Amino acid sequence: MYDRILVPTDGSDVAETAVGHALDLAERYGATVDALYVVDIDAVEVGLGTEQIDRLRAGRFHEMDELRERAEAATGYVADAGAERGVEVVEHVRAGVPHRVIADYVEDHDVDLVVMGSHGRSGVRRALLGSVTERVLRSTKRPVLVVDARADGD
Repeated sequence: MYDRILVPTDGSDVAETAVGHALDLAERYGATVDALYVVDIDAVEVGLGTEQIDRLRAGRFHEMDELRERAEAATGYVADAGAERGVEVVEHVRAGVPHRVIADYVEDHDVDLVVMGSHGRSGVRRALLGSVTERVLRSTKRPVLVVDARADGD
């Protein structure tokens, strides 16, 4: 049923809860999990100079230590949790508008299911869903499993 499962992650607690659900499904169906960290260029443009924005757009994340470390920690969490359970995890980092990057990734990599948290590190919690999650739901025709922030009884 599922061969490839995408978990967009920002390293938040909610994203980590979604990882558990994705890995459960991957174990059950023998699926590969793709961990995707998206650098939201619109969110970082205010505090960065032109040269740094150009690096992001060119995908040269390795030249920006703090950003690289955040991305590696977020996708690395998924990879480590997958390794503990015998699930293959592929890590990716992209830059752009998060919901568009996620939707494009789904199509380009033939993803069968997206598993993501109801909201991430946006700072402002929405009444129902985070804005990225809501937009992903509208941007893809593939199934999306939304894991509520309170899924573990919090």
